Amino acid sequence: MANLNYHILSELETMQYIKKIPGLFSETAQLICKEMGDGNLNLVFRITEQDSSEKSVIIKQALPYARVVGESWPLTLDRARIESEALMMQNGICPGSVPKVYHHDKELALTVMEDLSTHIIMRKGLIARNRYPYFAKHIGAFLARTLFLTSDLALDPECKKQKVMQFINPEMCRITEDLVFTDPYYDAKTNQFNPLIKAVVEEIWGHDRLKLEITKLKEGFLTRTQALIHGDFHTGSIMVTEKDTKVIDPEFAFYGPMGFDIGAVIANLLLNYCSHEGHTLIQKERIEYQDYLLNTVEKIWTIFEEEFRTLWKEKARDSYVSLLGYEDDYLLRLLQDSLGYAGCEMMRRVVGLAHVPDLESINDPKLRAKGERLALVIGQQLVLERETAGKISDLTSLIRKVRNREADQD
Repeated sequence: MANLNYHILSELETMQYIKKIPGLFSETAQLICKEMGDGNLNLVFRITEQDSSEKSVIIKQALPYARVVGESWPLTLDRARIESEALMMQNGICPGSVPKVYHHDKELALTVMEDLSTHIIMRKGLIARNRYPYFAKHIGAFLARTLFLTSDLALDPECKKQKVMQFINPEMCRITEDLVFTDPYYDAKTNQFNPLIKAVVEEIWGHDRLKLEITKLKEGFLTRTQALIHGDFHTGSIMVTEKDTKVIDPEFAFYGPMGFDIGAVIANLLLNYCSHEGHTLIQKERIEYQDYLLNTVEKIWTIFEEEFRTLWKEKARDSYVSLLGYEDDYLLRLLQDSLGYAGCEMMRRVVGLAHVPDLESINDPKLRAKGERLALVIGQQLVLERETAGKISDLTSLIRKVRNREADQD
């Protein structure tokens, strides 16, 4: 049913609206409103008080269509509710890891939240070869806590099933199902890619074993309600300073496989790794930064696993704690799932509709193709070889092996 009270706010309406919310700005405050969204799905306004740049909030309003395509691609407005409720739940589980939610308006599909203007989008920092010494610790803990504590491992079955219903998100899931697991693996109209990598792309389209393994991963995405996952956990959904990390934009959140979130973070770090084939032409500087990225991947999993095992001891329901060997088996399967989903994410970001600025910002098509080919080769190997991994260092060893082999062929 259409929401008759919904309309897209102008900057003037946004300023009038925010004054009516208690505790934020006074009725007489002189406000400045700037539309600052560069995403595909929403309007994002930053509201500041004219005489105090320190007092500011963000208003995010869902649009009823995808900005990247237009009104021909309608979208559910309920994703704004899901995002707001996911942020509040994540903040309760892992305080300070997400922006604070001050207000949510279901009819207007908008959320008023903490302004993170002191942070930058992590993807931009990685392109510039910045280093974030606390990032792995923060993200590893965030993943462990949000995934474990929303799963059957910690929750009463009835409570968990209620949460599954709360976060049913079929329209947003359908986008992922198509763009991550289906379209990149045949000649779909939505695909966009550098013509210089067409031969590699066509090899993927004709690789039956690869498509079989991707279909198995897609089945897991469709059917496994393991935990509340972010659903779009890339480095554009993480904001950082040198000492702080915030996770944003969980509008794709739903109950799905844990490995999808872990894999998305890994994949986007590896996409940045590949992009420095074109961004960083001095070999020594490139290798040093690529090693930093691989070490970060290892640290994220190591911290995740340590925190997950601690939660297992302290919070797991008795039926799981008492089963000898189940914890180790669970984490092994989770690692392998994560590598598979990482591979899918890497390939779709090169072949599919939604690319990453890491690679797209390489102006020279030949240099960009070098990074893109590396990403596609790594992505395929992660999907095909995921079940041979027994520890996180198996992943980083595989990456170095593929990188060295590709370098020898250049």
